[in-house]
Amino acid sequence: MSDAKTRPPREEFGYLCPVDSRWADNDVYGHINNVVYYSYFDSTINRYLIDHGGLDIHQGEVIAYVVSSGCDYFEAAAYPESLAIGMRVDKLGNSSVRYGLALFGETGQAKALGFVVHVFVDRASGRPVAIPDTLRAALEKLVH
Repeated sequence: MSDAKTRPPREEFGYLCPVDSRWADNDVYGHINNVVYYSYFDSTINRYLIDHGGLDIHQGEVIAYVVSSGCDYFEAAAYPESLAIGMRVDKLGNSSVRYGLALFGETGQAKALGFVVHVFVDRASGRPVAIPDTLRAALEKLVH
């Protein structure tokens, strides 16, 4: 895993998701507001889980809750920049996963490096459950 002070290259991430920055993402300082990065991270994770792990966000018995997150910022991004979010799995447990995520511009190293921890739970009870096999197989492909 990269040191928080290190700007990792794209090659450290097994999944890249393109993101179109929007005018509304910019704040009064002329760059994408820090809270928007979390939205990009969340969308990337769920896109991967749906497309590659078969997560049924509407009716599945198992869903994932965010229990922790954070981000280090290295360089500003701004609309109308074309962006991509890199995703990897830094730790895969029985019912939880820690994702490593990075925001990239069109060239260069990461503009931001973040993490999100998901705990998989039974939708009805909200209690932790083992990560289902199809999701686990998809996540194993991204273990860093």
